[in-house]
Amino acid sequence: MNDNDVRIDNEDTMKDLYLIFTVNKRDYALDVHYLIEIIAIQPLSEIDNMPEYVKGVINLRGKIIPIIDVRLRLKLPTKEYSEFTCVLIVKLGELFFGMVVDAVQELIHIPEENKEPTPTFLVTNKTWCIDYIGKLEKDIKMILNLDKFLHWNEVEKLQTTELV
Repeated sequence: MNDNDVRIDNEDTMKDLYLIFTVNKRDYALDVHYLIEIIAIQPLSEIDNMPEYVKGVINLRGKIIPIIDVRLRLKLPTKEYSEFTCVLIVKLGELFFGMVVDAVQELIHIPEENKEPTPTFLVTNKTWCIDYIGKLEKDIKMILNLDKFLHWNEVEKLQTTELV
């Protein structure tokens, strides 16, 4: 076996792999291909003229990372951060940003055949960024579409705004 074989095997193990996180007592799934790392909540530097859901920025090993509160982005009630609150550092295109979530649960495989499009009547102002629902044995997970979670013009604003 050569190095290429190992790399292919590792890529195969990431196929259909999702990080399950909780926001407002609901489980969401995020494709791990977007995930860079998970960190504890840190003190934030606030930035003027940002949308309400952009809580500020952090300096993560010399890189300025905008932090988005998922609760506020989904128009859910606010909640004090706790010892379980985490920040998911993700990459969307060329933009790195953090997503504040209530808790991280686990990594799970959701095969393609276990994904169903979100029924149209379930799409609301709080579920607009959920394209699929993952079916598990006795549970379901809402699969977050990161491209819809942060619209292209918001990405552009975060990329072009002088943050520091």
